[in-house]
Order: sequence, then structure tokens, then C-alpha cells
Amino acid sequence: MVELFGIKLANSIERDLYEKALNFLPNETKDKIKRFRRYEDSLMSLTAELLKRAIVCLKLGINNESVKFNRSAYGKPYLEGHEDFHFNLSHSGSWVVCAVSSKPVGIDVEKIKEIDLDIAKRFFSKEEVSDLFSKNGDEKIEYFFELWTLKESYIKADGRGLSLPLNSFSFRIENDNIIFTSNDEPRHFFFKKYDIDKEYKFAVCSMEPQFPEEIDIKSFEEVFEFLLNNEMLKNS
Repeated sequence: MVELFGIKLANSIERDLYEKALNFLPNETKDKIKRFRRYEDSLMSLTAELLKRAIVCLKLGINNESVKFNRSAYGKPYLEGHEDFHFNLSHSGSWVVCAVSSKPVGIDVEKIKEIDLDIAKRFFSKEEVSDLFSKNGDEKIEYFFELWTLKESYIKADGRGLSLPLNSFSFRIENDNIIFTSNDEPRHFFFKKYDIDKEYKFAVCSMEPQFPEEIDIKSFEEVFEFLLNNEMLKNS
């Protein structure tokens, strides 16, 4: 079964806690996070790193220092030494979300904002463009981000990244039913949308058909405390 976790950074995290949290990360990751010009971007990246580490420690019963991540030839992150543990992260605005499964999984969250909808003509299939521009008023923006999050979640679950053309597969949403078609050989992917926040769209794609009804929402402080306790247990 797919498991979903999320953190909403409603308020800025104090610098002291930010600095302490960095110590849970390897030096290379820590340095990369510190290179962000904006503190908000650095904090978001740190939160994503903490969340995935806490989930790995929780699900696999290992300590943080044993957690080693790498990337596939297409750039998809994976956990070294655990081929049957799949995860994926996404962040936008105030949200960081993570999906975990025993099979390939992809997740995407996007903050709804004004956008030039003509971008859909470059990246969406003809059927998706037709459906999008048949909508009225604000429905267009809502539908654009519903399609976008579904497409991103599929690309990330598939694992080939942007080497897979966005217009080579198509989604249609009818009464909350998600209809998926692709030019590729048929593979069994399953999709689900979640209403986690009225200002966001959120979609998950997995090769497993079982999804939770809700996502497990944590705070930054809860994840920090979990990793801290994990560290203390290791040293006891």
C-alpha cells in the first residue's frame, strides 16, 4: 500500500533549530542546502531531506547515519541497499510531501497560481488541451494544475523523467474519475488526487492500487524530534 506524508511550513523555523537540523545530513547535502540564496528555499530543501530520512528510519528501523541515497541514470533518487523501498518527494509553496511504496511511486504538489495557459499547447496532448480550453473561467486554472500534477506524478513514478515527452500520454478527469492513456506499452499505473489545501493540487501515481484516504501530516518540529530521538537511541 502507498503511504503518504506531508509537512506544511505555516511559519518560519527559527535559525537555531534550522542549524541543528542540518546536522542530521551528510556534509555534501548540507553544503548544497546552504548555497540557496533565499532562506525560504534552503528551509524547504532541508525539510524535504529531513522528512524522507525520518520516513526511512521509521519504516525500515535503521538509524539516520545508515541512510544512503543515490540517483538513477535518469536522476530519480533511490535508497541504496533497499531495492523494494520506493519513495518520491515534491514541494511547492508551504508544502513538502512524500510518497512511499514497495513499488515505483511518484508524487506532485503544486500551488495554484495565475499562469499563461498557452503553455499547455507546448506540453499537453491534443486531447488535454481540448479539454482544458473547454472549461469556463477559473475552472481552466484549476484543471490545468490537476492535469499538471497528474502528469508530473506519472513521470516521476515511471522513472525516465523528462526524457519521456509530456504529450506522449494523456489524462482526462470526469467526475473525479482519472482516465489515463499512453503511447507506451501498457503498464499498470494507478492514480489518486487529494484535497490537502484549497490553494494546492496534489496527485500520486503508483504501481500499487491501494492508496490511503488521507496523508499523514507532521510538523517540522515533530520530524526533528523523531530524528533526534533516533540519534540518541543509536548512541545509548
